[in-house]
Amino acid sequence: MPALRGNLRILQAIAVIGLCLCAPQSWALEQLDFRVSGGDEAVAEAVRTASLVRSLQAQGQNVPQDLLAAARADYGRILAALYAKGHYSAVIQIKIDGREAADIPALNVPVTISSIVVMVDPGPPFRFNAARVDPLAPGTPLPDGFRTGQIAESGLVSDAVEVSIRAWREVGHAKAAIADETVVADHRAALLDVDLRLAPGPRLRFGPLAVEGEARMRERRIQKIAGLPEGRVFSESDLRRAEERLRRTGIFSTVVLTEDDSITAPDLLGVTATVVEQKPRRFSLGAEIASLDGVSLTGSWLHRNLLGGGERLMLEGSITNIGSGASGIDYAFGVTLDRPATLTPDTTAGLLFNFSHLDEVDYFSDTLEFGLAFSHIFSERLTAQAGLTYSDQNGRDPGGDFNFRNLSLPVGFTWDRRDDPRNATRGTYLDATVMPFLGFQTTGSGVRGTLDGRAYRSLGTPGRFVIAVRAQGGVVLGPTLLQTPRDLLFFSGGAGTVRGQPYRSLGIPVTRMIGPEFQIGGQYFLAGSLELRAKVTDRIGVVGFVDAGSIGLEGFFDDFSKPHAGAGLGLRYDTGFGPIRLDIAAPVSGTTGDGVQVYIGLGQAF
Repeated sequence: MPALRGNLRILQAIAVIGLCLCAPQSWALEQLDFRVSGGDEAVAEAVRTASLVRSLQAQGQNVPQDLLAAARADYGRILAALYAKGHYSAVIQIKIDGREAADIPALNVPVTISSIVVMVDPGPPFRFNAARVDPLAPGTPLPDGFRTGQIAESGLVSDAVEVSIRAWREVGHAKAAIADETVVADHRAALLDVDLRLAPGPRLRFGPLAVEGEARMRERRIQKIAGLPEGRVFSESDLRRAEERLRRTGIFSTVVLTEDDSITAPDLLGVTATVVEQKPRRFSLGAEIASLDGVSLTGSWLHRNLLGGGERLMLEGSITNIGSGASGIDYAFGVTLDRPATLTPDTTAGLLFNFSHLDEVDYFSDTLEFGLAFSHIFSERLTAQAGLTYSDQNGRDPGGDFNFRNLSLPVGFTWDRRDDPRNATRGTYLDATVMPFLGFQTTGSGVRGTLDGRAYRSLGTPGRFVIAVRAQGGVVLGPTLLQTPRDLLFFSGGAGTVRGQPYRSLGIPVTRMIGPEFQIGGQYFLAGSLELRAKVTDRIGVVGFVDAGSIGLEGFFDDFSKPHAGAGLGLRYDTGFGPIRLDIAAPVSGTTGDGVQVYIGLGQAF
């Protein structure tokens, strides 16, 4: 019996120990308080933002060892944040349950931490008494705040150094560096003296470009795509432009251009491009749903480096209007082969072949086109395109069979100043094309022009409330309506023009000879959209919108022009690579639509 009782006690003890080990630890941080005396709210917010303890608490991480390490790190983090605001005489205290965090040994961590109080006296803001950088390259634009009498924020000093060295590098002095720096703080007068001396070094020219890390890509082609101007005077912008040319090929996951440490006599500075190639192939799929227009599916296959010289082979296909109540299924297939650095490092040449089948309400057509295209990048914002394309279109409408053949010369440019092309909150976008075309046999000759302009503006906090405006226009001059290829005419209605109105529902009614009346596109087109976008959370946003469009025969506002409009509400969910879009719209004017339509897709409407 005593042995039994002893065994029971042992089992009970083991059970208690097991429960203690299995039970979740209770390390709740009950109080985290920031007390900033003096200074403004911007200083207090800078202190809170810099705190690593605050970040851990927000994540629910209350392990004492982690909190102590974070608190000890916060002295330096908060001090750096105060320097950035111009406060150089701060006193910082961080109390953990009444004890100074810096005095708690790292090997004697408290079992629990219930209270952390961060007390900061930022002291007075310092001002620049002297702010000098010498010598400066001609025309160096120092930061506006880096001058006598301004708040001496530490970031202004580092910005002044960066701008000054970059200016020297821009005019050929690649080895420019700080030779001496003197920073003196007068705590009694709250003044800061900054005296920076630069050593510009010799004026250098670009030497040869070496390449490291390439696998499938030929070294000579990498050098040609980079377009580094060997023998010309060194400049920072030319170096970064060469780096960007290699990145935008899409072939490399990493591109870094670095100058050699040594100079090759008499004044050449070699550069090494270190690259890491991506997988050569990529697949993509897309889908969009509209209640009346049905399902649209798109897909593509890309080979980034087909022949080892950066050639991009793209196969694209689409099937649209699946399940549409108004028309049949459309499908298209295209092949393009692009070659970067053709003619110039910023010029890409491409061959194209496209086939498309349209099964619309009043006609169907098969179009085959092939041609040559060039695009040239003038800057990060401005791109121009030009090409030569032959098109052959065959089809039938209620008036009979038709055949259009033409040779076109499309020329255009894109000016993109948006902050984020996938989800813009500010900036502008403009795309314009002019396409002269020469018709054969029954096809007329003329010119087609299009314009797509967009503007975005944030109200208040950037990105919180955004007004987005879009204007579209198009015109075909020269041929008569029935002599114009069907794919060059304009329609209105659907997700790309007027939401709430059926896809391509607004056109021009015509008759051929004594046949029945049917609808084709017009030679004049105008459309506009207005959206008010509001973020509810970091991920979720709501949108209110109104769209309007018009199609004309002899002018933008002729007797044949019958405008229509739609309006609705939308929901956005930000995925990180573009918002998922849900729009619900209905007609508000015109006779082409009736009832509510739903649109689902990826990315903003424009």
